[in-house]
Amino acid sequence: MKFRFSLMAATMLALPALAQAQPVSGIYIGAGAGSSWRDKISERAAGGTQLSVSTEVGFIGVGSVGYAFRNGMRLELEGNYRSYAVGTSVVTLPNGAQGSSSSGRISTYGGMGNILYDFSLASFGVPYISPYIGAGIGFGVSDVSRVGARANSGALLTTNNVSTNHGGFAYQGIAGLSFGLSQYAPGLALTLEYRYYATTASELRLTSSNGNTVSRTNYTPNDANHSALLGLRYSFGVTPPPAPPPPAPVPMAQTVARTYLVFFDWNRADLTDRARQIIAEAATARTTVRSTRIEVSGHADRSGSDAYN
Repeated sequence: MKFRFSLMAATMLALPALAQAQPVSGIYIGAGAGSSWRDKISERAAGGTQLSVSTEVGFIGVGSVGYAFRNGMRLELEGNYRSYAVGTSVVTLPNGAQGSSSSGRISTYGGMGNILYDFSLASFGVPYISPYIGAGIGFGVSDVSRVGARANSGALLTTNNVSTNHGGFAYQGIAGLSFGLSQYAPGLALTLEYRYYATTASELRLTSSNGNTVSRTNYTPNDANHSALLGLRYSFGVTPPPAPPPPAPVPMAQTVARTYLVFFDWNRADLTDRARQIIAEAATARTTVRSTRIEVSGHADRSGSDAYN
């Protein structure tokens, strides 16, 4: 246990040195569900009675609310529930009598406070996928019900029942990936997680009866499990990106031809001020028409001599 706590503490202390562009911002809510695998219970009491309980793959449900800082850190409160059907429970008494059963259910529930850190893959060209890790501590309750075993060894008839409803300190480690779904809603993300969860003060009470003799034995087994969850997270601090500006209007080409006439004074070849103005207008209009045609016409009269003309 000391190693697990040391590993989680060292991991969280190293996080601020890893800069990233954080996709979650402000207050967020999340929920997830999936499958959970519980470690086998195998304990021997001081009197020699052996208890062994294995469970089937169970269900896990988690709900959370948290706050994400802009440096990648997140703080959240979580409520969780796990439930397992008992696969096989075996009780072995000191005299060698053994009983087994496949009935019963083990459930755990509680609340946790978590600290998490998001990494960014934007520099690798993957801006919508964000790995994260975290750890949490809190309070968990283990509820064991209808777990029993019955043995018949010759003239020895033994009935055993295991029960508890006991709570204590709980801790967990979290590793996951979030996939942005901003195309559906800004701040929405799909999450895929692995969790290791354990409690340190779980208690089982074994009640054994042999004829008129009743004995009770308490156990404090290792209460640990592994879970895989699929969930959704919504951040209220993510705003949609501004819409791109509309494209600039494309100037429409002129389809109507225009004619510009330039006149010269009598017996002169230089341009007048009005003629220069008309030529400037024609030059400006050239950029808005599909084609340009320049036509030059000259005229003379018979007011001069034939040689002059």
